[in-house]
Amino acid sequence: MISILQNYSGMLIMALGKTMLLTLLALLFAMVIGMIFALMNVSRNRVLNCIGTIYVDAVRGVPLIVLAFFIYFGVPSGIQQLGKNFGIAAFEQFRLTALQGGTIALAMNCGAYMAEIIRAGIQSVDKGQMEASRSLGLTYGKSMRLIVIPQAIKTMIPSIINQFIITLKDTSILSVIGFPELTNVGKTVANNTFMVLQTWAVIAIFYMVVIITLSKIAKRIERSLNRER
Repeated sequence: MISILQNYSGMLIMALGKTMLLTLLALLFAMVIGMIFALMNVSRNRVLNCIGTIYVDAVRGVPLIVLAFFIYFGVPSGIQQLGKNFGIAAFEQFRLTALQGGTIALAMNCGAYMAEIIRAGIQSVDKGQMEASRSLGLTYGKSMRLIVIPQAIKTMIPSIINQFIITLKDTSILSVIGFPELTNVGKTVANNTFMVLQTWAVIAIFYMVVIITLSKIAKRIERSLNRER
């Protein structure tokens, strides 16, 4: 293990940085996706309810590895085929990088779970808050933005941090599309050194340090929020 750290620590730290970057990008986009579909799910409009429910159920029903293959290989292939059929040169050359494909796949997957977290957070706020704000003349949108969502965020933060941890672990699946995250680099190190046990022990330690740190942060925030209530 020591020799692996001595010879490959720079590569592993860089891979961990790329793993964190991918996780952060995916979570940022997932927050936007989750907010959109959560608002659809709590809307009184049946069409929006239906769209939100279909998205959440469909994405959560597909394994992340299948979604990653679909986004990284399937979507570019479909766009290239359209380009050939209609003579659009830009479409024929369409490609996604591993970072782009991985971010989209993770964001879609995480976004479906974020939608449920945000929906539950919004619904945890007393209905009287919405009724009171509407009685004061605020529109539904302003009531949601200024009154309900700020209160819901407090209950959502621990779940969002937990989802961040889950998404961080899910990045290892994206080694299948060639993104140089920690697991993918671990494969390279194991193949170069033939020290399989030691390599994966080091990779596991890297993940554990980050995930345990984030878990401790989540627990502290949760305790702090509970004291405020």
